[in-house]
Amino acid sequence: MRLVLASTSPYRRDLLQRLRLPFEVARPDVDESPRAAESPAALAQRLARAKAAAVSAGDAWTIGSDQVAELDGRALGKPGGRDAARAQLAAMSGTEVRFLTALALRHGDGRCLEAMDVTVVRFRTLTGDEIARYVDAEQPFDCAGSFKAEGLGIALFQAIASEDPTALVGLPLIATARLLREAGFTVP
Repeated sequence: MRLVLASTSPYRRDLLQRLRLPFEVARPDVDESPRAAESPAALAQRLARAKAAAVSAGDAWTIGSDQVAELDGRALGKPGGRDAARAQLAAMSGTEVRFLTALALRHGDGRCLEAMDVTVVRFRTLTGDEIARYVDAEQPFDCAGSFKAEGLGIALFQAIASEDPTALVGLPLIATARLLREAGFTVP
């Protein structure tokens, strides 16, 4: 069976390689703009489905995934630049933030299996200097929440509560492996 990862994210690609299944990578052309009154969870799930559907074809199974950071009920997007990253981290300082990582495994015939991981990150109270040093060191401009948990970003946290530690990096491998088994893949 063919497997396609609908993502150009190096983080998701590296995570999926852990399952030791051959896969292809395809760039999904999906508008990631939130819709009016769309909850962060609904946004993450819609984008995961849309990414999988955008490249789904033939007899292949396609993985689509998206992560949305939720602070006080609102979605935080990828910062895109230094100032926005610093502002996001300042807003999250001393608070709990939910990271919703949605997953869609779609077959070319339209069948779709889905999962959602919720990870709660409790941020330490961060000083402006700590935030600036961190942003300059890792430049997490393409990451939901403006940090890289697999790198120096871990130093920003007081605690993490999750059923799947890979979800915070961008692809919940426990759920991914489960859905792949449901689809007929042998994992491991």
